[in-house]
Amino acid sequence: MRRFRSFLDRMEPLFVPGGRLERYHALFEMLDTLFYSPPDVAHGSPHVRDALDLKRVMIIVVFAVTPCALVGMWNTGFQANTAMATLGVSGIEGWRGMLLPLLGAGYDPSSIYDCFVQGFLYFMPIYAITMAAGGIWEIVFAGVRNHEINEGFFVTSFLYTLILPATIPLWQVALGISFGVVIGKEVFGGTGKNFLNPALVGRAFLYFAYPVQISGDAVWTAVDGFSGATALGVGAIEGMSGIIGSGLSWSQAFLGQMQGSLGETSTLACLLGAAFLIFTRIASWRIMLAVFAGLIVPTLLFNSDSTNPMMSMPWHWHIVLGGFAFGAVFMTTDPVSAAQTNAGKWVFGFLIGFMTWLIRVINPAFPEGIMLAILFANIFAPVIDHFVIRANVRRRLKRHA
Repeated sequence: MRRFRSFLDRMEPLFVPGGRLERYHALFEMLDTLFYSPPDVAHGSPHVRDALDLKRVMIIVVFAVTPCALVGMWNTGFQANTAMATLGVSGIEGWRGMLLPLLGAGYDPSSIYDCFVQGFLYFMPIYAITMAAGGIWEIVFAGVRNHEINEGFFVTSFLYTLILPATIPLWQVALGISFGVVIGKEVFGGTGKNFLNPALVGRAFLYFAYPVQISGDAVWTAVDGFSGATALGVGAIEGMSGIIGSGLSWSQAFLGQMQGSLGETSTLACLLGAAFLIFTRIASWRIMLAVFAGLIVPTLLFNSDSTNPMMSMPWHWHIVLGGFAFGAVFMTTDPVSAAQTNAGKWVFGFLIGFMTWLIRVINPAFPEGIMLAILFANIFAPVIDHFVIRANVRRRLKRHA
């Protein structure tokens, strides 16, 4: 590593302002800070010495979401191998079919290794395309603005990958992350200035532009000839009887053993990530708790045996189906697009939970409401904070008078 450090030090004069490669300073800075701490220090006052910077915050978030990714890879392979066993398919074609034997993996649904390797082969192409396409836009805008490349995209790319179905076309992956990065973040000034979650903006674009590949019965196509709806989609049409009839138990849904997007099926993995984020004080426990309360309270108040299948679904099923837990833990707590005041966080989170329940109950054609609920609340987060601050000012003025 010393040789690499010396190499970077020798190359630095070429990229600093006035050097021959000044226009590529953002790329050099990205490579330098990827392996080493930034050399910049504060010379004036006042300033605070703190070991926690943006890079470390992003690394902590990546660690927190890793259990979701690992469980998601296993579940992806499990669903694919189970479908193959059901159809009597002995193998798959294409590059995955060639790589699996080389990695010592087969198609046994009961083998953790076989399932994990196959799920990994679904995950990696999507993540690689996301990093490549989104990274290009980050470099382009950093070069135009002469800014450094921000580490925030590592978290955005990871979260974006985990909320996509395993078999989505790769060109749609690139299109979605491009829309999310450019329209959801860069046009507003980049990281820290966006008021919408970029990963959700990209997924929302894909949902409305290409609904067949990302929703409905085609949300999972493990092998040719097999297609199945998610448990939430079944529940929206047939109610609890349809979910139970499909053989899915609550414990399986809680662990993440069901059809769905790559990394948002396991509520247990999401809760482990939530505990880590709360312990490290990276994410707000107020928002998480308020989101769950916003879904559970109206479910308890208005639960009935009506003809609406979603109206009769118990609250403990609501929280384990779809991407609710993943969205409540990792998407709602985005420090840029969420509410900033303590009181505002309670209102912000409860609004998301309530909107999720409302969308699921009123619109059976779109049972997964957490995505639109978060984007809706992102728009109103500044307004919520504004009224909270004004209320605090009035209260202090009244006390002073």
